[in-house]
Amino acid sequence: MKLKHIIYALLIGGVAALVIYRITANKKATASESGGKGNASQKTATVNGIIVSPSSYANTLSITGSIDANERVDIRSEVSGVVRGITFKEGGRVNKGQVLLKIDDSELRAQLSQALTKQSLAAGTQNRASQLLAKEAISQEEYDIALADLRSLKAQTQLIRAQLNKTQVRAPFSGTVGLRSTSEGEYLTPTTIVASLVDTDPIKITFSVPEKYASKVKNNTKITFTISGSSRKYNATIYAIEPQVETATRTLQLRARAANPDGSLIPGSFANIALPLNNVDKALLIPSEAIIPIQNGKKVFITSKGKAKEVMVETSTRTEKDVLITSGLKQGDTVLTTGVMTLKQGNPVKVIISKK
Repeated sequence: MKLKHIIYALLIGGVAALVIYRITANKKATASESGGKGNASQKTATVNGIIVSPSSYANTLSITGSIDANERVDIRSEVSGVVRGITFKEGGRVNKGQVLLKIDDSELRAQLSQALTKQSLAAGTQNRASQLLAKEAISQEEYDIALADLRSLKAQTQLIRAQLNKTQVRAPFSGTVGLRSTSEGEYLTPTTIVASLVDTDPIKITFSVPEKYASKVKNNTKITFTISGSSRKYNATIYAIEPQVETATRTLQLRARAANPDGSLIPGSFANIALPLNNVDKALLIPSEAIIPIQNGKKVFITSKGKAKEVMVETSTRTEKDVLITSGLKQGDTVLTTGVMTLKQGNPVKVIISKK
């Protein structure tokens, strides 16, 4: 009986010891996990940063524009008729006043010959009437009729000569002729476009700027631009500014002129323009990757006592890599440039300072 009680006591004691052991082990495991999470949340992040320092900055607005010809016109005939001669070469240069096209004028020349004959007869009649009037052989009315007939025939002759001049289509300015769409022997009307004439030296660049920059653009401002497929930089000068803002787009249109002696600038192409607005002597510039857009504006992270700190900033124009800060930062601030999307306010950080 005593042995039986001893065995029961040992079994109960073993079970109790096992239960106490499991409870103790679970508490240690929970404490270990809690301690591990706390350490992870406070783990120091290694990030890159730059020290904000003022520098000279040329405030430049990057915009796109269109390259236009200095002058452009569609070549047409002012009169209808059959084409008797084409004296220009497609894609060739022509000079101002050069004959480009000849329309058949045989009918007009016959009309001119007839008009000249009538004019000659009317001149003789008017001359005789003048002599007779001096002798009072005819009345003043008869003389006036003869004089009116002569003047009418002279006007008719002038009209035919003007029509004859229109049978020759001349270049209104020097330039390059495009591809023609007609041939000799074809009947033309004034609505038919024969070809286009373009003057490409110099060329014009037309572009627009937002209305907030309207007060900062002036005539004779020098600009630079590039075109697609080329790294070459071209220079141009603003020579005309639209006197009003376009209400639909809230932009102001400008036009600049650039030399094009080698013909490398083709009308109709796009131009990537750098428009200088003003120079900022003590500009604060930071890399664009440091800026974090948020609902109420933009923010950056700086370091304060070894921890990340959020700062709201206001920005202005930007370059290819940097953004101009107008408020929120001061000289000497250390702005974080990497890992900013995973940082939170108060996170400990180790900053590796990078050169701008």
